Amino acid sequence: MSRTYVIIGGVAGGASAATRLRRLDEQAEIILFERGEQISFANCGLPYHIGGVIPQREKLLLQTPERMWERFRIKAKVQHEVIAIHRKQKEIEVKNLQTNEVFVQKYDKLILSPGVKPIVPNLPGVLEADHLYTLRNLSDMDQIKQQAESEKGNAVIIGGGFIGIEMAENLKNLGWHVSLVELADHLLPALDPEMAAIVEDHLEAEGIQLYLQEEVSEFRQRGKQVVLKSGNVLPADMVILAVGVTPDTRLAEQAGLELGIRKGIIVNDQLQTSDPHIYAVGDAVQVKDWIHGQPALIPLAGPASRQGRLVADQIAGHPIVYHGTLGTSIVKACQLAAAVTGSSEKTLKKMGARYQAAHVQPQSHAGFYPGATPLAMKLLFDPVSGKILGAQVVGQKGVDKRIDVLATAIKAGLTVEDLAELELAYAPPYSSAKDPVNFLGFVASNIRAKLLDTVQWHELEEKLQQGGLLIDVREPIEYEMGAIPGAINIPLGQLRERLSEIPKDQPLYVYCQVGQRGYFATRILKQSGFQVRNLDGGYKTYKMATRQSKPKEREEIFMKQTQEQPKTQAGTGNVVQLDACGLQCPGPILQVSKKMKEMNDGDILQIRATDSGFSQDIESWSKKFGHTILDKQWKDGVLEVKLQKKGASSTAGTAPATAAEQSAPRPNGTSIIVFSGELDRAMASMIIATGSAAMGKPTTMFFTFWGLNMLRKKEAPPVPKGSLEKMFGMMMPKGPGELPLSKMNFAGFGAKMMKYMMDKKNVDSLETLIKHAKEAGVRMVACTMSMDVMGIKEEELIDGLEFGGVATFLAAAEQSGTSLFI
Repeated sequence: MSRTYVIIGGVAGGASAATRLRRLDEQAEIILFERGEQISFANCGLPYHIGGVIPQREKLLLQTPERMWERFRIKAKVQHEVIAIHRKQKEIEVKNLQTNEVFVQKYDKLILSPGVKPIVPNLPGVLEADHLYTLRNLSDMDQIKQQAESEKGNAVIIGGGFIGIEMAENLKNLGWHVSLVELADHLLPALDPEMAAIVEDHLEAEGIQLYLQEEVSEFRQRGKQVVLKSGNVLPADMVILAVGVTPDTRLAEQAGLELGIRKGIIVNDQLQTSDPHIYAVGDAVQVKDWIHGQPALIPLAGPASRQGRLVADQIAGHPIVYHGTLGTSIVKACQLAAAVTGSSEKTLKKMGARYQAAHVQPQSHAGFYPGATPLAMKLLFDPVSGKILGAQVVGQKGVDKRIDVLATAIKAGLTVEDLAELELAYAPPYSSAKDPVNFLGFVASNIRAKLLDTVQWHELEEKLQQGGLLIDVREPIEYEMGAIPGAINIPLGQLRERLSEIPKDQPLYVYCQVGQRGYFATRILKQSGFQVRNLDGGYKTYKMATRQSKPKEREEIFMKQTQEQPKTQAGTGNVVQLDACGLQCPGPILQVSKKMKEMNDGDILQIRATDSGFSQDIESWSKKFGHTILDKQWKDGVLEVKLQKKGASSTAGTAPATAAEQSAPRPNGTSIIVFSGELDRAMASMIIATGSAAMGKPTTMFFTFWGLNMLRKKEAPPVPKGSLEKMFGMMMPKGPGELPLSKMNFAGFGAKMMKYMMDKKNVDSLETLIKHAKEAGVRMVACTMSMDVMGIKEEELIDGLEFGGVATFLAAAEQSGTSLFI
């Protein structure tokens, strides 16, 4: 005897269950009731049809009643609402919404797939508001799209989850001025604050106004004004409510089925409700959280679709077990993607779970291949067992690949050590030899092996208040463009030589830009007897996590810049192109500094760069020197910046400098004594000097003793010398090409390896660095006393040098805020 399977609700769960049942049971009668106009549509695609990304509406229709009957012999009845379930009789009451006819349908097994419904807060004026929408189905989509295309104005989106962000992007792209209001202190509740901050910063850069920790109190003038509890009043020609969803379980509740948290339908591991003849799938079902086994509501299309397939197997006699939902998800936010799997840090804290966090910020693929973009990645793991508890990834490219690998690793029960050993596909356009997922494993494994102690961004202030020293191990140019208050700058390359300056009677906290150099520093310091911890994720994570969103001030600044921009159009107005793609920090900013010196006030520099840190560098550099960033945006992995050189109007508010003031030496210069004649230290000295000059600091390098060797010409003209002088000359390196390494020189082989890696990584040679330093205006002084002692003549040294003694250097040092000995 054939059986009758009835399904209430289509879309992902219901439609999947129906078609799978047919494949397993050709004789059964299968009936699907859907109160909407479509049985299965791509509800995740609704915002993208509104924005025109998916231009054809029919592309969203995954199945129609006609195709369901033709292909599967499934009776799909749309605009039919089930109004009651009679469990004892195993029948349902159905109302035909087109004819108002009510009829009864028997079933052997019933599957519920009612989904969720948007939350509409009970606020003053909400019922009277015109053009206030939620987005659940195609009808909602059509109404929003009609208004969005027919006019342009102010859109207020309430709620910073997936739907809110997707709608913000698409309305912005249609030309609307978008404000997004979120009750919590950050967007995307599945992410932790420091990861969500990356998205927030990007959305603001894209022109979307954010109002975080703000709550709507009422709607005025039929929704034309959205009033916030803070007192802000936002103009609104359109309002989108995206504050969340709730399970649509009215039928289940009336039928007496057991309900759980937020009235989600309770099911067992076979997706069976408290009635053995009724099953439930999809967003309205209370599932087990995969990590902890706790009850959870996780409304996602992927799990709903899989549940539909599994429940069909169970009903058809193929036993299954649904182990729970991991919550893997991803969202597009303008040029970024943000993804999450497993538990967040705030969830783990709430549950009192044991965990450790690790942050890395690698490139999406090999840095030497064009188009690499930064990834921000966070791993949460059990420091005792190594079990992976959750992960988050934010970036432009490769986010989906990495989150999928991490989600698979969690499902497979892998540990952080296993992540380090994963063999993942590599080719320069797609990844690196060590994939970003491997790097997460490396950092977490080091923590578990006690090779690395870390401090998190939100712990640092408290730790420093308890007593401790904060050391910034970045280069001076990085430190100048922004640092954590109270940090002292000891570049990594100088750390070993300056250990005596660091106290051993207090804990140390070190940081770099993203964490790697900080790790190197902790290893040096720890093995030298210091108590030291590395700031996990570095300055980049700290700065993003502690950012402050000030929409009023941003709007005022934006309006001011818009009004004043014509005044800054001074000079010739020439447009100059600069391609800095492939250069690593500080290469791009040095190229910008050099090019701007050649330009007139009012000229515009159009820059293209791929270095991940350049976006922040150009902001800091421009602010320091008063230049104006006219436009900045990522396009296909390349950051494009339009930078206008400051004109006369940009110095408004400051008194014009006198001729004497302009010619007077600046008190914040940099002086460097170069004593070493080793390749790595010579490179460090040139990078620091060039970076200092690029920041506008008068910079003097004083070369003495072995440091003179880097200035020697390879093919020097013959000069008269005594026998000892000739012997010295034969024994010493002739120029930068012959300098050894300070460590692991291996009779010159180490230096060759270094140069090979520099060439492979697109790092400038020492000869090129010297050239750049001279072009940047670095003053180079050769010590005449050392030249006499070592038998070096002026003719043997490169052009463009000054020759002097200690007094020459001390005169420069008196005007310096920074003096270094290398």
